[in-house]
Amino acid sequence: MSAHKVKIEGELLEQVKQCAQKAGYASVEEFVLHTLEKEAKRLLGAEPGGSADSKELVKKRLQGLGYIE
Repeated sequence: MSAHKVKIEGELLEQVKQCAQKAGYASVEEFVLHTLEKEAKRLLGAEPGGSADSKELVKKRLQGLGYIE
């Protein structure tokens, strides 16, 4: 597994530090990694052929937006 670095600066870095601390993470890196993993799973779960739960979630979102009944 190759490692990549992401540069976070300024106000965003301060916000991420605060979030990591409030959520009880040991480090900013741990918080960012966990957050990215959760978001990747959420987004990839909505891909065609995803789980029944993710398909139902998409259906509910479309209903909520008024695209389907």
